[in-house]
Amino acid sequence: MHADRTSTTRFPVPVDAALRDAGWRPGRWDIQQAEIWADTLRAHTSPAGHRHTVFPAAVEAWAEFGGLTLTPTGPGRRLAPATLHLDPLHGLHLARTLGDLGRALDTEISPLGTETDTQALLAIDTDGRVYALDHTGDWYLGHDIDAALATLVNGTEPTRLTTP
Repeated sequence: MHADRTSTTRFPVPVDAALRDAGWRPGRWDIQQAEIWADTLRAHTSPAGHRHTVFPAAVEAWAEFGGLTLTPTGPGRRLAPATLHLDPLHGLHLARTLGDLGRALDTEISPLGTETDTQALLAIDTDGRVYALDHTGDWYLGHDIDAALATLVNGTEPTRLTTP
């Protein structure tokens, strides 16, 4: 079981291990579930009229990683490794917040999941860049989901976008 974790993969070994422990395998692609999430998000309108945007980078991330719960083990580099639940419906009621961040960054933002310990919302933009939003501010996690997963699982300190 652990022999494949030392082979060359697209992820660093701790990230690959956390993904595989969560049930991910190379080639995982649940487009049906991703489309259900896309339809649910598109259909939701906040009481104030805010709506979610859905775009290919988000749907692709949901298809490959959606539904997984990553529970990394071991110490982090600067922070404790984050336990993640990759389900975009964690952000269902945050359309305004995501819209505001998207406008500030001149892009569109869609929910990706949550850090379960901190309740930070994970989000992705149209170019595939990944962010975390929590009570302390907004954070840039990586230029794509692979880099973001490495940041979170390895406990690397993310880049702050905003001040509290």
